[in-house]
Order: sequence, then C-alpha cells, then structure tokens
Amino acid sequence: MSIEAIKSGELKQLAGTNLEDEDLSKTDLSRANLAGSTLVGTNFAHSKFEGAHLEGANLMGANLQQTDLRANLMGANLMQADLTGADVRGSNLRGANFMGATLSEVSFAGAFLSGSNLINVDLQGVDLRGADLRGANLTGANLKGADLSRADLQGALLSEANLEEADLRKANLCGANLTSANLLCAELAGANLDGVNFDKACLVGTIAQKFSN
Repeated sequence: MSIEAIKSGELKQLAGTNLEDEDLSKTDLSRANLAGSTLVGTNFAHSKFEGAHLEGANLMGANLQQTDLRANLMGANLMQADLTGADVRGSNLRGANFMGATLSEVSFAGAFLSGSNLINVDLQGVDLRGADLRGANLTGANLKGADLSRADLQGALLSEANLEEADLRKANLCGANLTSANLLCAELAGANLDGVNFDKACLVGTIAQKFSN
C-alpha cells in the first residue's frame, strides 16, 4: 500500500488496514474509511478526519494533536493517544476507550460519549458542553474547571472524580454515582439531581440554591 497515495488523498478506502507507526501528519483523511484499522502509534498530527469512519479502529498511542477529529470513532481504542488540541465536537465516540489518553484543550462540545471509558483521565478545563455522557465511566477523572453545562450524565460513574469549580449548570445527573467525588465550589444551578448518589462527596461551597431546578 502506498503511503504517498494516502497522503495525497487518492486512497481513502482503508478499512481494516495496518498503518502502525506510519507518518500521516498533515494528511486530509476527510470521509476516509479507516474502520477496524490498526493505527497504533501512527502520527496524524494536524490531519483532517471530518466525516471519516474510524469505528473500532485501534489508535492506541497515536499522535492526534491538533486534528479535526469530527468523525465516527464508535468503539475506537484511544488508550494513551495524544489528542491535545483536537476538535471532536459532535463526534460519535460511543464506547470509546480513553484510558491514559492526553486530552488537554480538546473540544468535546456536543460529542456522543455514552458508555465511553474515561477512568482517571485528565479533563481539567475541557469543553464538554452538551456532551452525551450517559453511562460513561469517569471514575477518578479530573474534571476541575471543566464545562459540563447541559451535558447528559445520566447514570454516569463519577465516583472519586474531581469536579472542583466545574460548570454543571442544567446538566442531567439523574442516577449518576458521585460517591466520594469532589464538588468544591461546583456550579449546579438548574441541574437534574434526581437519584444522584452523593455519599461521602465534598459539597463545600456548593450552596443550596444551586440544587434548585
């Protein structure tokens, strides 16, 4: 398979291919089909994936810095991948695995992350406005200062998560598990808190009126 043909945009039907450790930085892969591909350690820095198919792709350790990743990544393996500055707004990331991934300055606004694995991931200050995080596992995640306004966190696992100064206004937290979570000075105005488990959670600075609908 010609890497030059991929980089030139001539070859976009790449489902199931092995591109491990290849350099595909600054490549236009918009609407490419990479479903089920092996992309372990591949360098995609500054590449474009708008409308691409990456369902079930293995992107473990891949360099996705500053990429346009508005694509279908349902069930993708993004363990230890570097997504610094990536744009994943509105992307399908249902069931994706982000364990050990670098997610600083990523825009997840409106992304579909239901059932995703975000255990112990650092999401400090990240934009998650309106994101679908239903049933996502955010156990131990660092969400300090993150914008989760209007996000859907129904049934999400947030035990031991750090939500200090997080914006959760009008978020749906129905049935979420916040056991031992840190919500110091978090903003919860208008949030749906039906059935939330706040056992041993820190609510200092989270005044009562913030819990009103």
